[in-house]
Amino acid sequence: MMLRRPLLASLASLCVLTTTLVVGCGTATVSNQQTAAILAPTGTLRIGVYKGSPTSMVVDTKTGEQRGVALQLGQELAKQLSVPYTVVEFPRLAEILIAMKTDNGKAAKVDCTFTNATEVRAKEVDFTAPLVSLELGYLVPQASKIQSVRDVDEAGIRIGVAQGSSSQAKLDKAFTRAVLVTTPSLQAAAAQLKAGKLDAFATNKAILFELLDSLPAGQFRILDDRWGLENLAIAVPKGREVAAPFMKAFASQVTASGLLQKIADGAGLRGMAKNTTGETK
Repeated sequence: MMLRRPLLASLASLCVLTTTLVVGCGTATVSNQQTAAILAPTGTLRIGVYKGSPTSMVVDTKTGEQRGVALQLGQELAKQLSVPYTVVEFPRLAEILIAMKTDNGKAAKVDCTFTNATEVRAKEVDFTAPLVSLELGYLVPQASKIQSVRDVDEAGIRIGVAQGSSSQAKLDKAFTRAVLVTTPSLQAAAAQLKAGKLDAFATNKAILFELLDSLPAGQFRILDDRWGLENLAIAVPKGREVAAPFMKAFASQVTASGLLQKIADGAGLRGMAKNTTGETK
């Protein structure tokens, strides 16, 4: 059942002003200032993004305006925490996740992002509940003999994947004949596709549509079917669990209020899954 906006505002204010956690037999309250210090320990919320995906950040070629789910949710989070923000840009998602690690006594260099919430990644960063489900697919040349996902795993087929991506990890285990080719960035993937060095590129369809728009018109296409799903959520570094109730309420608020959908629409997010029943994600 969708919450009404006044109730959402009250919930957000309550969560910001005082978050109560059970500790043993007692309770610990976390004030707004303390929550901000936990989620933005430098005093500025550092939002991790990479160009080329509306789930992260895209740039309008005409106006230069920056939009994207990770970017704009981070901006909204900073607003609710009453702290400034800075955008930290990386060539690809894998580098954002590395920058969010807090192991070996090193402090994280990024405070939040928005990405596929896999079990492997959950060992290194903490996620809210999934907010968006995207179809995983393939971008192929228009003249390709590949007509569906069943045609991809064949000898001699070169499948591009972003280096360090969840698509690389999943397809590396699934393929028995096709060869995976890692690319350092989405721009590099586009160049390799145009040069005929890749027979297909695999990732979520939100990125595939952006890639398709950047390639010569009529020369490439996205397969209609899908080979899986990505469930995307807000990610924060480990060690900030005290602020988990705030992040849970924040994620619920941006979804129920319609802000997330507004951001997704404004960023041109395509490829969202319409039916996920009974499918392995």
